[in-house]
Amino acid sequence: MKAIIPVAGAGTKLRPHTYTQPKALIPLAGKTVLGIILDQLSAAGIQEFILVVGYLGDKIADYAREHHPDLNITIVQQQERRGLGHAVFLCKEHVADDEVVIVLGDTICEYNVHELLNHEGSVLCVKKVDDPRDFGVAETDEEGKVNRLIEKPQIPKTNNALVGIYKIKETQLLFECLEAGITEVVFSGEELGLTPALDCMVAKGAAFTTQKVSNWFDCGKKETLLESNATLLKKWGGQAMDQEGFENTIIIPPVSIAPGCEIKNAIIGPNVSIGEKTIIQFSIVRDSIIGAFSKLYDVVLNDSLIGSDTEIKGETRTLNIGDNTEIDLG
Repeated sequence: MKAIIPVAGAGTKLRPHTYTQPKALIPLAGKTVLGIILDQLSAAGIQEFILVVGYLGDKIADYAREHHPDLNITIVQQQERRGLGHAVFLCKEHVADDEVVIVLGDTICEYNVHELLNHEGSVLCVKKVDDPRDFGVAETDEEGKVNRLIEKPQIPKTNNALVGIYKIKETQLLFECLEAGITEVVFSGEELGLTPALDCMVAKGAAFTTQKVSNWFDCGKKETLLESNATLLKKWGGQAMDQEGFENTIIIPPVSIAPGCEIKNAIIGPNVSIGEKTIIQFSIVRDSIIGAFSKLYDVVLNDSLIGSDTEIKGETRTLNIGDNTEIDLG
């Protein structure tokens, strides 16, 4: 079985960070969004991955090969942003008739990966949500068989939202439905979604069941990304490298501090992730994500998302700052 991970989106809701850093590589609880997905799937036995990249795709390819050299990773370029369905269709020649699992590159869930991969048929992962109108939804019969899939229904008949994890057995049929959809959207100028193609498969007789995920972490915007960071740090316990070398510093768990950081006269935590080789002095940081190679002097940060290679001096409360930035708040 192969895994397709579409990571070509521009991540507009996380700007300015995604101007220079792909959303899939935003740090989260000491890892990255993409790193967590690769770890989950490879731990369950998948060794062949297809990453569909576009915006800042070279960074994604470099990261995957550097941090996961043991995996067989194929990079597919999506030159034009024509939708998720189009991104999956580009993988056709690399899949052949193999079963595939598709995991969206901004989707982190807690679920039984082995159960998903070992299921004999096709499976859609779902989670009950309060308002399903912003999601694709799966309508099922009394036996749990999917009989219809709808993207962002105005009058939902179910609150089983598709979380972005799909195990597909009938791959040939999937690509047939995607190809038919591409012909239609070329003339309309719209993007090709994946949900209509899956609904096409259902209409043509493909049997889908659903599998519930226990947790679904939203990494799409700053506020929910910080919430996900805090939740995952609490679950995983965090890690603080070289903690004994942090002069006159108090660490309040859970935190994740990457190697090579220099921290003096500071209070760090709780719920803080710090990238490698960052310098923090005379500062208080809590409930925040700090990128790598950053420098913080004399600041107080709460609920902040700070990009890499950033320098901040002075005093503040809440920031949302991209990479390669210098701010003097003195």
